[in-house]
Amino acid sequence: MSDAAMENSAGPAVLVTGASRGIGRGIALSLAQIGWRVGVNYASNEAAARETVEAIRKSGGAAEALQGDVANADDRTAMLDFMLLKFGRLDALVNNAGVAPDKREDLLEASESAYDRVMNINLKGPYFLSQAAARLMLEQIKRGSIARGYIINISSVSAYTASVQRGEYCVSKAGVAMMTQLFASRLAGEHIFVHEIRPGVIETDMTAGVREKYQKLLDEGLTPIKRWGLPEDIGLCAAAILRGDFPFSTGQVFDVDGGFHLRRL
Repeated sequence: MSDAAMENSAGPAVLVTGASRGIGRGIALSLAQIGWRVGVNYASNEAAARETVEAIRKSGGAAEALQGDVANADDRTAMLDFMLLKFGRLDALVNNAGVAPDKREDLLEASESAYDRVMNINLKGPYFLSQAAARLMLEQIKRGSIARGYIINISSVSAYTASVQRGEYCVSKAGVAMMTQLFASRLAGEHIFVHEIRPGVIETDMTAGVREKYQKLLDEGLTPIKRWGLPEDIGLCAAAILRGDFPFSTGQVFDVDGGFHLRRL
């Protein structure tokens, strides 16, 4: 059996960044359920990443935990090397890792260091990880190891909704939206499809500190679907993309936000 055949016989593999908890965990679990082998990336919370891996394995899936900071160039290289070592291939990348500002500050008071931290993790890291992953996918497509590749970027309604207490976060997510369009345009002719999932108010650790605020807004009709979004809602969307349900689409924005994006009178 050829090397390409051996790689294909094992099934597709996806790297999900920031997959130890929250939306990333929801995505990892959903992709495992449709037969994808999952690289569960984490920056520092190894115990949570192991929990995600164990949950996947208990359900009959395959997963491995890998540490790496997407903001660090050496770590990005190591993450892709890990995928090849453990799974023999990389079919998809889900850029999910992201942070909110450590402290919500007025736009006129926010520090440059806080801006740099958020932008490095939320935008610069995914941008260059996508670049490296795309190069790897193109090599695999050329030699017949994989037929196509996918990149999914997890952004936010903050890509177009101004929150003056966390400006750097909004700018980073707006950047992710444009990054999706750029990579989709560049790679469509080479069988790599790039999409953006745009979550709304999702029940995770990141929103725990403002739960009361968002609950009040939801109760008052912030979204037509009057409930919190769940990590599995995002996972279901990612699974539909990687299952190949949209073969004639790329650069698509999938709003998973309870209808927040609708303009209503």
